[in-house]
Amino acid sequence: MAKKSRTSTKSAPTFAGIQRGSTTTEFNPDYTAVKTDLKRIGILAGSFFVVLIVLSFFLR
Repeated sequence: MAKKSRTSTKSAPTFAGIQRGSTTTEFNPDYTAVKTDLKRIGILAGSFFVVLIVLSFFLR
């Protein structure tokens, strides 16, 4: 039985030993505009429901 020959493959160099810069920047987004928009959407949705309920009594 013949010996099987192995093909050698080069592995890519690993970068485990290299450290990246230790500059940590804090992610601190400002959501004030989102809060005001959500409040506005909530108020509009609530007022539309009130208008629909009032109209349902008048249209019966």
